[in-house]
Amino acid sequence: MYPLLLKAPLKDYLWGGRRLIEEFNFESDNEIAAEAWMLSCHKDGDSIVRNGKFAGMTLQQAIESWGKAALGKKAADFSYFPILIKLIDAKDRLSIQVHPDDEYAMFHEGEYGKTEMWYVVDCDEGAQLIYGFNQNITQGEFLERINNNNLSPVCNYVPVKKGDVFFIEAGTMHAIGKGILIAEVQQNSNTTYRVSDYGRLGADGKPRQLHIKQAVEVTNTQKPVKPYGNVGDITLYPFGTVRELASCEYFNTELINLDGNVGIYDNDSFISLLVLNGEASLSYTGGMMRLKKGDSVFLPAGLKISLCGAAEILYTHM
Repeated sequence: MYPLLLKAPLKDYLWGGRRLIEEFNFESDNEIAAEAWMLSCHKDGDSIVRNGKFAGMTLQQAIESWGKAALGKKAADFSYFPILIKLIDAKDRLSIQVHPDDEYAMFHEGEYGKTEMWYVVDCDEGAQLIYGFNQNITQGEFLERINNNNLSPVCNYVPVKKGDVFFIEAGTMHAIGKGILIAEVQQNSNTTYRVSDYGRLGADGKPRQLHIKQAVEVTNTQKPVKPYGNVGDITLYPFGTVRELASCEYFNTELINLDGNVGIYDNDSFISLLVLNGEASLSYTGGMMRLKKGDSVFLPAGLKISLCGAAEILYTHM
């Protein structure tokens, strides 16, 4: 087994911008790139292997060729690949939305629910997002405010800055705001229920579909309790620093600020490396590759590698 350098499928949703194309050098035939699915085995967009004997295959096909051992024992309880990692460029604000939990999603949508984590890679001055409610409300009040177009007064609007972290548990109403670039680690699901889209029209000239009934059924209408923003313990090592971003039953994510050389190995889980900035070399038995901003690498469980360089790397595992 060897490290898989991945090509990300791009999504041209109407709220997207050009930062993924111009700053991360992703190739696209479209004017905008709203999302890059950096690690994906989802039917709506599968990562493609760029290197080695699996070049041209999907990530899912490569994993199937290796067998379940490539995922490690921590992923053994999941019926399909457990996580999806994205870069999101919100030139305009996203809809106010919510994701269901596993039980609801499996019953109604046939896939996992969606708990996710946001790391703010960059943002415009004055940017803000919606993270849950600013007060506890009832389900009935939630529905009434949606129907009366009066949801804004109870939304928790949060000013954001580069480096902020938000843990979006399934059932948490949220919306990425205008001018924010985010790295998102989530469950492997594409189920989203729109609560409001500000009357915006889709590419067909019609208002985009809302999912009011589903949203009311799955939304937690209490104020968020998890800390957010400038959170996450930082540990200093000889090779740089490691910041804890999120830890849950679905994924664990840290931010490595690399300034030197570090060995990486996990016998129990696959690893995702996403380079957010800088450059590094990745060495393993049998080869070496150069990594730059925007590169995404899948490491099968049990593979030993070393990284050397100066880079900001999102490190995700089970």
